[in-house]
Amino acid sequence: MLLYMSNGTEQEQSTPRHSVSVAGAVVRADGKLLMIRRRDNGRWEPPGGVLELEETVEAGVEREILEETGVSVEVERLTGVYKNMPRGIVALFFRCRPVEGEAAPTEESSQVTWMTPDEAATHMNEAYAVRVLDALDDSTGPHVRAHDGRVLV
Repeated sequence: MLLYMSNGTEQEQSTPRHSVSVAGAVVRADGKLLMIRRRDNGRWEPPGGVLELEETVEAGVEREILEETGVSVEVERLTGVYKNMPRGIVALFFRCRPVEGEAAPTEESSQVTWMTPDEAATHMNEAYAVRVLDALDDSTGPHVRAHDGRVLV
């Protein structure tokens, strides 16, 4: 694999690069989850996005959820690590609790709503639904799973 350097030169790299995304299952006291319908593809997903180079993982989760929903959260714990095999994206998923703010659509989300776990699972493909269900599972440590963008592999 060739890596293009800022000075215009090429350098061989043997280690693949990965993108890291962060997202959260924001769980209200009544057990409902904060979900978004993405503007770019119309799919329902938990709020999240790509971690920026200069930010901590927890700060990235908090920023992404606020940007997509208008809700500030407190990150409670890591509940899963998921890899999209074809795209090389590693996703860190966290259980969070809402702190303040009203859920509302933003530039990144066309709809924002609170759903029961069953509602959330039926609105998403398997690769995203399992993250939410894993976040609600208090019986084990973080889950580690791989998927192809839609289903687990």
